[in-house]
Amino acid sequence: MSKELFGKIALVTGSSRGIGRAIAEGLAKQGATVVINFLTDKQAADETVEAITITGGKAISIQADVSKVTEIKRLFDETEQALGKLHIVVSNAGTAVIKPFIEVTEADYDKVFNTNAKGVFFTMQEAAKRVEERGRIIVISTGGVKMLIPGNALYLGSKGTINQLVRTMAQELGHRNITVNAVLPGYTNTDLLPDRDRKVAADASPFKRVGEPEDIAAAAVFLASDEARWITGQEIGVGGGVF
Repeated sequence: MSKELFGKIALVTGSSRGIGRAIAEGLAKQGATVVINFLTDKQAADETVEAITITGGKAISIQADVSKVTEIKRLFDETEQALGKLHIVVSNAGTAVIKPFIEVTEADYDKVFNTNAKGVFFTMQEAAKRVEERGRIIVISTGGVKMLIPGNALYLGSKGTINQLVRTMAQELGHRNITVNAVLPGYTNTDLLPDRDRKVAADASPFKRVGEPEDIAAAAVFLASDEARWITGQEIGVGGGVF
């Protein structure tokens, strides 16, 4: 791919760091103008915008809490006001609470499901209403939904809803030539991977390392491209062979 996303407008939620930042930077390298969404870390968002613009790309940042429907709508409104109609939406924002099933509290549940399930649902709904024909909707799930991981019932339960949403939306938006797919990262070098688990995670891959955000971003950028026009309703595993 060589600047084939030139002229496209992309929104990536939760993109001030980690996988989201790598996806935003990857889309910008292919010519897209990118909206960096952040919750509280404005400095990280500004640094991401600077990293994109310093290499010749185009990006702006917009604060919004995607666990709240009114904030999601404002995020899309401000994006359109600033840049015009969207072509690519990547729902990446997520959070995790890792603890045994019987210790999960209602507050834990609300925190995780409000972002990972409710937030993704309404981000995808807003994207479905606004993305231009032949657009791309991509959701970052987790390869953990295909694995047996104690202590992850809450996190994996919230992420598991994404897979069903993707299948349904792919059918409903096909008449507009909009593709809808999920990317399932494996163990990845982000804040969500505890230090204590990194050696075990690396040993689980035949490559004997954990993934880097750029490894996941490469798949998302491909799904945003025209080469992926015949791929929809799919769960693309990007886990270095761990699932």
